[in-house]
Amino acid sequence: MAGIGPSSGRRGRRGLAAEINVTPFVDVMLVLLVVFMITAPLIAKGVDVTLPKAAAGALPTPDERPLAVSVTAGGQVFIQETEIEIEELASKLFAVAGEGYNSRIFVRADQAVDYGQVMDVLTRMQQAGFRNVSLVTDPKYQLKVGQ
Repeated sequence: MAGIGPSSGRRGRRGLAAEINVTPFVDVMLVLLVVFMITAPLIAKGVDVTLPKAAAGALPTPDERPLAVSVTAGGQVFIQETEIEIEELASKLFAVAGEGYNSRIFVRADQAVDYGQVMDVLTRMQQAGFRNVSLVTDPKYQLKVGQ
């Protein structure tokens, strides 16, 4: 009876099933997706300011986190979450952005801030050589026709 039975060396008609169970992988990916969807808006927030309302469209956001300069209602100036003196703005921007003059900078100013102070911040950034500056407004506001 040589060659008959399971130990004969033949695998039969079906062979080995080489399947991967992807259900745990999909579960983990969905949990990570939810976590990132919840935390992403919190990361880019920065200093708490009341943004002015404007009916401008949203700008396309690059993959990297943009550099944000914020001006609060009290007149304090922040780079990201670090408070700085207005006279140090250019040197601190060089330290943070390096020689990347083309890196985008978002200016977030409270609507109660004097227009002249916002222009002072923009002028200092322009004199330092930073040209890619965007003003941030309240994204929830939409201008209705006839207003």
